Amino acid sequence: MKDEKCTPAIVFFIFLFIFLFLITHFSLKNRTFAAMMKSNIVSATVCMALWLCGACNQRDKTAADSTASVDSLLCPKYATGYQVRDSADIRLLDMGKDYHFALVATDDATIPEGYTKVRVPIKNTICMTALQLSNFTILDAHDVVKGLTGTKNLFDSDIKARVKDGRIVKIGMEGNFDTEMVLAANPDIIFISPFKRGGYDAIRETGITLVPHLGYKELDPLGQAEWIKVVGMFIGKEKEACEVFSGIEQRYNDLKSKVQGSRFKVQGSRVPTVTSGEMHYGNWHAVGGKNYLAQIFRDAGADYVIHDDETAGEDLEFEKMYELAANADYWRILNSYPGEFSYEALKASEPRNELFKAFKERKVIYCNMKQTPYYEISPVKPDVLLKDFVAIFHPELVEKDYKPTFYGLLK
Repeated sequence: MKDEKCTPAIVFFIFLFIFLFLITHFSLKNRTFAAMMKSNIVSATVCMALWLCGACNQRDKTAADSTASVDSLLCPKYATGYQVRDSADIRLLDMGKDYHFALVATDDATIPEGYTKVRVPIKNTICMTALQLSNFTILDAHDVVKGLTGTKNLFDSDIKARVKDGRIVKIGMEGNFDTEMVLAANPDIIFISPFKRGGYDAIRETGITLVPHLGYKELDPLGQAEWIKVVGMFIGKEKEACEVFSGIEQRYNDLKSKVQGSRFKVQGSRVPTVTSGEMHYGNWHAVGGKNYLAQIFRDAGADYVIHDDETAGEDLEFEKMYELAANADYWRILNSYPGEFSYEALKASEPRNELFKAFKERKVIYCNMKQTPYYEISPVKPDVLLKDFVAIFHPELVEKDYKPTFYGLLK
């Protein structure tokens, strides 16, 4: 979106011309020498000019190729919630059928009909979810974040310091926003989750542009992480976002390939099975076979017990869940238990939990959100989540001294 000029070549050429002028006009005592020097320098100047122009063109081409490379990398490979394309000095960003943004470097840029103009890079914004915040954390861009909905289970020391000294304000929760605090944050745009609880009517009336962040809807672990590219486009860190995502993608796919390449080497080996969730308020929320977590289980070399469910998730009664998962080898649980979670605590929450095979054999996979920054950073670390699960399902495929970041076997 930017033009490059070959300034060094022009400056160097001017110096050569001045040098020629001085030699020609001040060598009057030796006209033969002056003529000879003039001829030689003219030839040298022409050659140098041609070389510099060639170098300049090559540099411009390299810069153009680099820009084109970054632009092509911005297009999603795994995410389905956004599309991006460049038109002259405008970047067009489409999010579903309802949200269309034209990212421009100048206010006078002409944009297509149906698009909302956003001057980039933005300086200030508000994050509504921990997933959105994780994008700014991984891009080292906390300076842009001026507002949050809350600080519950917040681990990042830098964010907590910014909230404490007022650089980041708390705007209230979805459905009950404090408009004055929203305005105090002075955001250029506000990232929202439009299909959650909402309550955006009040802040929409302020005239601030609302930009949906749909990373939470992605069913592919890499697709969820790929939304760092979207944030990168808004804050002027496109290149960094592409580089960060490339590293995540490489590590994830390398480990995934390692698992796939080893699964059937041992004759008669059985792929371990895993279930997920627990009872809450009379129901068991079970992620479906298309959920991003189910995909991570598969990539880690395990068979999710509800793999044939085409939904992202549903609530089931205990009896139905027991029918599906009674004999699962592993049981994954994520909660915010106060204190140390244990098998005794799991049984106390629902006495029938002890009937599961994974409970009996002490193969519960656990993460406590009060002790681990799960939602705060895991959305941009699917490679780490994958490795945690591989270390449990197939420990021979990771280092012997590997220490899990999020999930480990419950002791």
